[in-house]
Amino acid sequence: MRRIGLYICICITMCLCSCSVNKFIPENHYLLDEVNIESDNKDVKPDLFNSYLRQIPNAKWFNLVKVPMRIYCISGQDSTKWINCFFRGIGDAPEIYDEQTAVKTQTEIEKAVRNMGYMRGSVRMTTEIKKKRLKLNYYIESGRPYTVRHIAYDINDLQINEIIENDSAQTLLHEGMVFDVSTLDNERQRITRLLQNNGYYKFNKDFLVYQADTVRNTYAIDLTMKLLPFQQRKEDVPTKHQQFKIRDVNFLTSENVSSSNNVEEHDSIHYRGLNIYFKGKSPDLRPKVLSTFNYIRPQSLYNEQDVQNTYTSMGRLRTLKYTNIRFTEVEHNDSTMLDANIHLTKTKPQSFSFEIEGTNSAGDLGAAASLTYQHRNLFKGSESFTIKFRGAYESITGLEDGYDSDNYKEWGVESSLNFPEFKFPFLSSEFKRKIRATSEVGLKFNSQLRPEFTRTLASASWSYRWTDRSRSQHRFDLLDINYIYVPWKSAIFKSYLENLTDRNSILIKSYEDQLIVRMGYSFTYNSNNNAQNAARKNSYSVRFNIEESGNLLYLASKIFNREPKDDKGFVIANIPFAQYIKGDIDYAQHFKIDNRNSLVFHVGVGVAYPYGNSQVIPFEKRYFSGGPNSVRGWSVRSLGPGSYRGTEGSINYINHTGDIKLDINLEYRTHLFWKFNGAAFIDAGNIWNIDHYEGQEEGTFRFNTFYKQIAVAYGIGLRMDLDYLILRFDGGMKAINPMKSGRDKYPFTRPKMSRDFAFHFAVGYPF
Repeated sequence: MRRIGLYICICITMCLCSCSVNKFIPENHYLLDEVNIESDNKDVKPDLFNSYLRQIPNAKWFNLVKVPMRIYCISGQDSTKWINCFFRGIGDAPEIYDEQTAVKTQTEIEKAVRNMGYMRGSVRMTTEIKKKRLKLNYYIESGRPYTVRHIAYDINDLQINEIIENDSAQTLLHEGMVFDVSTLDNERQRITRLLQNNGYYKFNKDFLVYQADTVRNTYAIDLTMKLLPFQQRKEDVPTKHQQFKIRDVNFLTSENVSSSNNVEEHDSIHYRGLNIYFKGKSPDLRPKVLSTFNYIRPQSLYNEQDVQNTYTSMGRLRTLKYTNIRFTEVEHNDSTMLDANIHLTKTKPQSFSFEIEGTNSAGDLGAAASLTYQHRNLFKGSESFTIKFRGAYESITGLEDGYDSDNYKEWGVESSLNFPEFKFPFLSSEFKRKIRATSEVGLKFNSQLRPEFTRTLASASWSYRWTDRSRSQHRFDLLDINYIYVPWKSAIFKSYLENLTDRNSILIKSYEDQLIVRMGYSFTYNSNNNAQNAARKNSYSVRFNIEESGNLLYLASKIFNREPKDDKGFVIANIPFAQYIKGDIDYAQHFKIDNRNSLVFHVGVGVAYPYGNSQVIPFEKRYFSGGPNSVRGWSVRSLGPGSYRGTEGSINYINHTGDIKLDINLEYRTHLFWKFNGAAFIDAGNIWNIDHYEGQEEGTFRFNTFYKQIAVAYGIGLRMDLDYLILRFDGGMKAINPMKSGRDKYPFTRPKMSRDFAFHFAVGYPF
């Protein structure tokens, strides 16, 4: 079987390499094989000019082979045949060199260099031809940059001049700076935003111009910023720029209220200076909610930042589909003011959804189905209520004889109520507006019925979420109560656990009743927060999480009970509670090579430590390794801790958990064709225990040996990008297996598919 696969790969490779590209290259034309940009100045980096290239070579898979072009070239000259259309549809036509396009690129790069302050810079273009292929080179000769010697302002409006002077500490211009056109334009935009936030509704950056005078026989420039008078059209008489005040703020909540001209036909409510127009018995949103989430106030100066804050706040109301704010000029007491008309378009308040999914628990396959109901405006304050019913079934393998069945059944219900503001007593409305958080209360009940035992989980939670400057996300779990109840164990399974009394406390503790009362905080930062940042060469993300459980309960128990109860420790209603602290940090760096290729590095570290009332971290909070988001040469919960090999049986996956986790991943991503992307990856990592557990001696973390227990895997993957979701298929091979010894520890020297391969299907990127 292995030989057949090898022969197929060889045949495909020979076919792709042998197909002729020359038949698609016209006479006296050349295939654009490579484009290079070089610079004689380290401050003028060639990568800055890749976006100016009007013609680029055919794409390479993994930046090595032009497979899409080769696929195209399999097709024949007859474009009417379906087979030729197929190969051309999934491939890329050879990129034929166009001299006129190359000259335009040369001109644009030269212009960009001069805009950076190198006014005498030039770009030289050369070509290298070998047979029917052409290599195109651009050489940037930047020369010496021009610098700003003196800065002056010609602002003939005293009020605008005062506003600019009061904010002069934020200026981007300074004497001695390089004469960079982008910096000059950014300063115009900064001043424009400043004035728009001070009532100048009609102001735009075109009213600010520069006059640059070069000093003779030098590289110095005297720069003057000038304010032009207001003119809406060229034929208009120049006038002074006007500040605008807000007269009325109108909320138009009915879809058939198109403007403020027909509001008299509808009912209205006047609340704290706001006019709310609607149709029906009452508006869909309470007036207090609209007032709280609105930043535009009557009789205040127009402020563009208030407008954007209103858009952002209204976007947090899930009952709204979108918001549109329009301003109308009105005459009032011999002056012109603005009416702010805020149009609110509602989404459907209620919805049902049904989902079917496949499950894989430690190799046992099954299916699950869920039904979800959502109400997005439960109390007319955009409170979102969700309730979800879920059921699952799996067929369990590897069970010992004597069990009544080999089926796993699960059913559960979970509900949540989300409030669009920070809900907590004694907090001022101004604080709630400033923090822009959402609050959520949740309830959950889950029942698991296995041949060995029945397990029930009941939980209640209260948490907050908020976003800071679109890049940072925060979550604070004020209270999260989980009650784990194991009402029944089969006789065989109970006997099995009793025989483990002195040998495996992890397994025993996983099947005892337990109470987990935790608090936690998580922080996520992503430098790639919008489309503008997405175009940047590199981006990164950081995720940090910390949680604790049982400290307050332990302190209260110490005060009132003094002594723990037997071997259970302190208890509440005869239920022992968990006490631990857990922290995780993940870092991912994205290196953009070009528009089709990128390299991603990820490292994740986690530590969980039980103490006080607990000897073992609760099973739900323990780490595991292997699977589609970890070391992909192993299936889920099959690696570690350390070099622990595990035992046979359906519950062995419980033993493959730990208190410490390390994940290191390197993935090269490339665009293949259409909606398909490829990846090649190397993964490393493992889990370990902090304490020594009898039977798992090789799983304890030790500084002098842990690095020898790091597992390594390699593989390739296929991703299908459907815009709204990404389907991921990964195949991983073991390279270094710490669970083996001798020659078997290094399977990459003698790979075997049946022993070393693991296949994973998942949704979304691994990191």
